[in-house]
Amino acid sequence: MGTRRSATYQRQEEIKNLVRTGVRRVDEIAEIVGVSPSTVRRDLMYLEDEGKVTRTLGGALPGLNVHERALSERESVAVVAKAAIGAAAAGLLPTNATTVFVDAGSTCAQVLPHLRARGGLTVVTRGLEIALALADEPNVDVIVVGGKVYRKSHGLAGVLTTQALERLYVDMAFLGCDGVHPTNGVGEPTMDEAHTKGAVAVRAGSVVVLAHAEKLTSPQAAWAPLPPGWTLVTDEASATVLAPYTRAGVQVITARPEDYSRAIGNAPTALRAIR
Repeated sequence: MGTRRSATYQRQEEIKNLVRTGVRRVDEIAEIVGVSPSTVRRDLMYLEDEGKVTRTLGGALPGLNVHERALSERESVAVVAKAAIGAAAAGLLPTNATTVFVDAGSTCAQVLPHLRARGGLTVVTRGLEIALALADEPNVDVIVVGGKVYRKSHGLAGVLTTQALERLYVDMAFLGCDGVHPTNGVGEPTMDEAHTKGAVAVRAGSVVVLAHAEKLTSPQAAWAPLPPGWTLVTDEASATVLAPYTRAGVQVITARPEDYSRAIGNAPTALRAIR
């Protein structure tokens, strides 16, 4: 057993070094290392989880120096701004909507109090805490898509998630992000999470991205393009920062906490209540 683990570690180190030196396609790596492409893909998944590489279609890139905060840490960051963003985003939901997608994460959690008040909805989510927060609501049905649990976000992503989403349609998707860009769309630390958000976007009548100001300048490893006409809800108020979004055809809504003081109420505790 020890010998097998040692061989796996040595192979993964070799693959990591190959990626760093410019050998980045799965088939090329497999030929050099002397293993099957499927073994290389598994190794790249492990190395990506360790932050050492970033998987791409057909290969990998060296890991980017991107710090992803744990969900517990995110809950204490910009809570008032996030509550205002959640209130503003929830206000965009059409009165005739019956099914919505709520992404994992602390900002999207701020939409939940407003969905509870409305009721009569089916909420699809990839967030474990999001599902638990709504589980006891008598007027809300919750659907959790399957997949791999990502430790930092407690969100589900991967092939099982994508397969489930391909069979669903939602009137509106509320997407969180680790980064946002006017033309690239939403950015995530891993390709699987970015791909999952892209899969949601194509199955939604409209897409609303919730992002506090820090996310508008945050570099990320993988990006999910969004359909034309998507909406950005943010607390960023700088016309200079927001101009590229409006030029790209993105509807931008600036949510100022003072404008939503009544609506946000106890929203900063939207996820903590289930702990």
